[in-house]
Amino acid sequence: MLTGAGVRRVETLPVVVRFGRLGDLVLQTPLLHLLHARFGEPCRLVTAGAWAEPLLSGHPDVASIWPLRRRHAPLPLSPERWRLAAALRRCVGPIYVSENSPRQLAKIGRLFRLAGIARDQCVFLEDLSSPPEHWVDRLLQLGRMTPRRFLPQVDSAAVAHIWRAPRLFLDAADRADRDAWLRRRGLTGRPIVLVQIGNKRAIRFGRPRQGDSKAWPITHWVKLLRAIGNDLPDACIVLCGSAAETSLLETVSSAAAHARVLVATKDLPLRRLLALMETAHSMVSVDTGPAHMAAAIGCPLVVLYGAESSRVWGRRSPAGSPIVELGDATEQDSVSQVSPDHAIEAWTDVARAAGRSRPALAAPVTHAWQTRIRAAS
Repeated sequence: MLTGAGVRRVETLPVVVRFGRLGDLVLQTPLLHLLHARFGEPCRLVTAGAWAEPLLSGHPDVASIWPLRRRHAPLPLSPERWRLAAALRRCVGPIYVSENSPRQLAKIGRLFRLAGIARDQCVFLEDLSSPPEHWVDRLLQLGRMTPRRFLPQVDSAAVAHIWRAPRLFLDAADRADRDAWLRRRGLTGRPIVLVQIGNKRAIRFGRPRQGDSKAWPITHWVKLLRAIGNDLPDACIVLCGSAAETSLLETVSSAAAHARVLVATKDLPLRRLLALMETAHSMVSVDTGPAHMAAAIGCPLVVLYGAESSRVWGRRSPAGSPIVELGDATEQDSVSQVSPDHAIEAWTDVARAAGRSRPALAAPVTHAWQTRIRAAS
């Protein structure tokens, strides 16, 4: 958050600006890590939405998050934007803009003019001459660039500091909270299969949105859930999603008529869900943000694509956990074209691979700067 101390002092830390959704922020983590390595300090992240702070809590490459929660508010009516401009005015470090939306870039341009940010202090995603197709590779190429003001001072980071896959981290409190939730639900020791049916745009005015390319038919979900239950009779299948999706998930659960299907839309906040992903047997998800989280924490995963391309948005596991992605924009325009039999086969393959020894992610290294930040907060 924008604390008073953070606004008053001159800031030399690198700044990353991205007004994205949940999955977009997960994909920023390789860029944040690379910039931390190159400039020797963790990053400030300027972003929108309430999910950034819980998502990146304790991340070793994030010093703090400057959220713009009401980015659509007119400038004269947005004290939050004035405070952010004042904070940016005190930033003398490099600024990396990883946004590609013309609308958002226009807003960032106005914010930078208000803050007096010079062009030679910044690098923009649009500066890439031939950007790679996948978002992670594109962001790493951005991170290798240097704003003109800093060119004599910075060398490229070593290959050891390149993350080819996003990474998220948990701490002991996250794991204790997850374990307590499992005890309350009577699920301790049971395999957990997570299923993400909805996405940010799945529900409109309390009803499933028409024309949603990521909406898999309820009959398909029912067939998949029954197959998972038959294959893993001791497992609990947890249907996760937002509170707005509760009715949709309850409809799927009722149709599946399976005693071990649990709808959990009201007691799985972001950190608890991430911790549950760490130990879950596997996950099946449409192409949405939680699937990026699952891959980044090492959860075995099946992703069902609609009109987007896996070559651009494909999930990558830092732990080498199995990931199977079905459907592609070059072959279809809706996830409904993925057959349930194909999804069942994919999950069976992932379950078989997940049954073998599961690799663990390395714990983040705690640096002196993190100790200072925690002590000051």
